Amino acid sequence: MEFWDKEVEKKFFIESLKSFVTPEQLFYITDGDEYLAYWPKGYKGKKTTLQSRNSLIGSFTEKWTTDLIQEIVADKGLFAVKGAICDELALTSKSPADVIISKNKDINQVPEDILAIIEVKMSIVWNWKYSNNNITCIGDYKTHQGNPGLLRSDSMLKAIGKSINIRVSSFKASKIPIIIMGNTPITNSYYAKVDHLKVAGIIQGFYSVNPNPLDKEGKNVKTTEKKGFWRFDKFGELKNCFNTLLSEERSFFSSMKSTKELGQIITIAGKEETLEKKAEVFLKLIKE
Repeated sequence: MEFWDKEVEKKFFIESLKSFVTPEQLFYITDGDEYLAYWPKGYKGKKTTLQSRNSLIGSFTEKWTTDLIQEIVADKGLFAVKGAICDELALTSKSPADVIISKNKDINQVPEDILAIIEVKMSIVWNWKYSNNNITCIGDYKTHQGNPGLLRSDSMLKAIGKSINIRVSSFKASKIPIIIMGNTPITNSYYAKVDHLKVAGIIQGFYSVNPNPLDKEGKNVKTTEKKGFWRFDKFGELKNCFNTLLSEERSFFSSMKSTKELGQIITIAGKEETLEKKAEVFLKLIKE
């Protein structure tokens, strides 16, 4: 399966128009009656707000990501499920998971079957022009006024907020990796934050599956220092990453204890014979 690129975006517009979505729901209209996906840089004419495209691209990108993840996990007998609900993990009918990896393909899930949670934060990256039933790319995100995908601060904050809500919902969430899937780089101001979120165990990574978001040479970060953000360029690279993520049992833990309490916990856990048992006792005691 191909990663996110111009052809995928063009497919979104073509399929949307075929399903009786109007051009006015997909494009901004300039003073010169041009239909554009974004306001170009330097445009000083009258502007309107376009909200109708958000739900359309949201549904499209979640389905596209589900198909991508399914191709990754199919040989393991696992399922990528779109819109899964699990009340114990704060994944409700009003705020379901975008995509999960599960042992079953049901919408209603239990924590024990969920192996990973993927939140999708994608949008239209390039600028597009619609004219005479033709859709033409007219520039990358450096050429328009919009901030797509993970370049939007509100998208980053929403992803972080939902991930924290899942993490604190139940101790059963502690073993489930959370990935934020995007199709853009992130801004410099978030480099340290995403690395800290990964080291702290709250989010296991912000991934981009758009290898070439820029048409010309420009800064296109591959990874941050501690791989809180990671741009994937090939399918095998992404599959290997998920294989590692799913093969390693891990636990999220957090607490605020005095150094004396922490020392007591370490001393008690250290008396166990195996590394695995030491970890189990430590995690149990730190939650009490």
